[in-house]
Amino acid sequence: MDRFKETKKAGLFGIFGNIFLLIIKGSIGILTNSQAMIADSANSASDIFASVMTFIGNKIASEPKDDSHNFGHGKAEYIFSLFISISMIIVSLKLLFDSVFSLINQNFMEFSWILVLVCIVTICVKFCLYIYTNKLCRKYNNILLEANSKDHRNDCIVTTFTLISVLASLANIYWVDGVVGIGISIWIAFTGIKIFLESYNVLMDKALNEDTKDLILNIIRNYKEVQNVTNFYTTPVGYQYMVVLTICVDGNMSTFDSHALADNLENEISNLNEIYSTTIHVNPV
Repeated sequence: MDRFKETKKAGLFGIFGNIFLLIIKGSIGILTNSQAMIADSANSASDIFASVMTFIGNKIASEPKDDSHNFGHGKAEYIFSLFISISMIIVSLKLLFDSVFSLINQNFMEFSWILVLVCIVTICVKFCLYIYTNKLCRKYNNILLEANSKDHRNDCIVTTFTLISVLASLANIYWVDGVVGIGISIWIAFTGIKIFLESYNVLMDKALNEDTKDLILNIIRNYKEVQNVTNFYTTPVGYQYMVVLTICVDGNMSTFDSHALADNLENEISNLNEIYSTTIHVNPV
């Protein structure tokens, strides 16, 4: 499927792009003693892990259903996005400690125009990766791509603030570097927690969102034979949902007609992008 091929490609682009950024940011950050740049390079290390998890998770999720996994392997996307979020939270805590320590002990950075150049290169690379992955995320509704696109977007913002701290050091305002390092760590933690909760909700079989549920009910209302809808249940299957519900029809309707009605409804509902499959039980009243 194009969905899995494009996600694989995005994962590879993310891996190579972040390795490149890790090398240049880490080297320059250590040479200039910039805590903000070191924090930024650690963020790139986290991004490499995220891209690798995207690649592996996508590979597993692309496997078709089999006798052991009747609904496919789609939830692998959420399991691996959970790994990504946990790694982001761990990295953020380490960065927060280092930045506070640097601020308290006044470990000031050495200004270098190379720092400015590295920031500009990072912003350009990350912005291109963000545009690419965000476009795929919107097209395929993939949480792994969503996690990566948010990573790339956040990195653009984070590195912009790193650039500000570098330029501030030129004016001998050194405390900005430590403060920006703290801000970066908080930003990473916030993003990690958000992705964690989204993945956790799906793995805990959170129900379909209300907008799509209302859309399904409106489809059913178009069939005048349906008198009522009961036992409306949904459960996630990968990035889609399985729908199970009961419709109430006139008890005098023939079995053939009621089942034909249910079949038509199942087909129409299952055509929605968010729906994996639909099962409808007919209850005569």
